[in-house]
Amino acid sequence: MNFSWLEDFLALAASGNFSRAAEERHMTQPAFSRRVRALEEWVGTELFDRTSQPATLTPAGEWFRTSAHDLLARVARVPGEARAVAEAHSTTLRFAATHALSFTFMPGWLRALEQRTRVGPVSLVSDVLQRCEAMLLHSQVQFVLCHAHPQAPGELQAQDYPSVCVGNDVLVPVSAPGADGAARHSLSPASASAPVPILSYSPESGIGQILREVRGPALAHSATHNVFTAHLASVLRTMALDGRGIAWLPQTLIADDLASGRLVEAAPDGRIAVELRLFRDRAPLGQAGEEFWTAVCAG
Repeated sequence: MNFSWLEDFLALAASGNFSRAAEERHMTQPAFSRRVRALEEWVGTELFDRTSQPATLTPAGEWFRTSAHDLLARVARVPGEARAVAEAHSTTLRFAATHALSFTFMPGWLRALEQRTRVGPVSLVSDVLQRCEAMLLHSQVQFVLCHAHPQAPGELQAQDYPSVCVGNDVLVPVSAPGADGAARHSLSPASASAPVPILSYSPESGIGQILREVRGPALAHSATHNVFTAHLASVLRTMALDGRGIAWLPQTLIADDLASGRLVEAAPDGRIAVELRLFRDRAPLGQAGEEFWTAVCAG
């Protein structure tokens, strides 16, 4: 028995019209009719009364409709249940983290956690926020680590996924310095009236979402123009160091640049305080994952 026959059966049961059901199932009517007949042969009795139009369910067909729904629901649960069984016996912690935090915050954070609980082995996927969120929404990872701000809730926040704040960061507007040591490009009211070049994040970037929500309206009314767009803060850092414009960069990424003067702040009161937030899957994480989550929440 082919499980797709059950969907054929339910499509025909809903309309009673072979042509419409065949079209819905993306096949020719003769092919569709053969599949319905094959299901009836497997069941051992006719499921449809074909003497009337539209076709109606026989008493056996009425009974089988409930069974078909139950069977399809059970089949749909199998992959998730299989993953849950595997998860319960796995010691690997599966993370997705945005690029900037993968390189800066996460190594030291895990090292500190290892002083209080067993960590690892760890599997890490580093990507932009949208794809990290999608991986958790489909239970492909157990945890997502990202920047967060109350004015720019992401998909995981919108769907109330459990989360905990594990640190803090600041998005700092920076530019390469000029000959006088001040910012080469500045959003100061006293700066030149020529449009200020801005290094922007792509729509897929979590930092970009925060920046657009928090600073977007002000920037829209400023004499600025976008000169470069990228997914990654590390790429925008390189462009800022090259003197191409102003970028809002995580302090965790540019602390050494600020200390050495390679980058300087470029906007008065332009800093944006953000959280570093760890999201977890709603489903049980298995023993290793739940122990890790408990340790993180304990601070």
